[in-house]
Amino acid sequence: MGNKDTSFSSKYLINCRGTLMDLSDPKVMGIINVTPDSFYRGSRHMQKDSVLEQVEKMKDEGADIIDLGSYSSRPGAEHISEEEEMSRLLPALEQIRKKHPEVILSVDTFRPQVARRVVEDYDVDIINDISGGELGPSMFETVAHLGVPYIMMHMKGTPQNMKERAHYEDMLKEITLYFSSKLDQLRQLGAKDIILDPGFGFGKTIEHNYLLLKRLDELKIFGLPILVGLSRKSMIYKVLDLDPAQSLNGTTVLNTLALFSGANILRVHDVKEAREVIALKDKLDRSADPLV
Repeated sequence: MGNKDTSFSSKYLINCRGTLMDLSDPKVMGIINVTPDSFYRGSRHMQKDSVLEQVEKMKDEGADIIDLGSYSSRPGAEHISEEEEMSRLLPALEQIRKKHPEVILSVDTFRPQVARRVVEDYDVDIINDISGGELGPSMFETVAHLGVPYIMMHMKGTPQNMKERAHYEDMLKEITLYFSSKLDQLRQLGAKDIILDPGFGFGKTIEHNYLLLKRLDELKIFGLPILVGLSRKSMIYKVLDLDPAQSLNGTTVLNTLALFSGANILRVHDVKEAREVIALKDKLDRSADPLV
């Protein structure tokens, strides 16, 4: 296969509370949901002991980042108040920070006040916003002020109506223009360490999702790290006539393809398997042609 392709190997450094993380070597983000209704039952951890056990398991399996969310964003999910989101999230963060102060933590929220609270009071490292600032009008100002890495996702509509909004004349063009406009806003505010998430499954049909995966490398035009969240999603289990619990093998296949298209972070339910994908891809990249 030749020596490692360096076309996407420029340094992608993000600053997590003074620790620099180099995303040019792909990283694994483990998903923990403190929700009763996330689409994959195995990601739900509402009890304190369950949350801590899952953090420890993901750490042992090689997670680089733990992403904690308390607002279910599955299609048609119930909208909950900011108070309810906080009541689920903060006790979990408190326990994690007491036992694992060293863990790189991301919080999945679109609400600026939640972002501010978790960064200032619980040393959360990264804010992961599914709405790209659309559902929290002051989110850009907030993350710029906080100075934390910001994951900006593309989504059409809201979790409650995004299935009905999945219409595009030219999807890749629309996503590119979306990111271009928002990056300009963020940079004018002084935000740093921005990560792009094209939003697989968020306001996109199965056909849209596969086209997006096929052309993922086009988003490298921005020169920013790319996160992909393909884990156990309907684009896998509906094509294979399975359910989320049976979709680990399909997840591994699509994560492999995403890495070859330049993905920098794999957001997953299954950390061990994602680490194996990265290790094997790295071995392939580093293998030299045999001497003739």
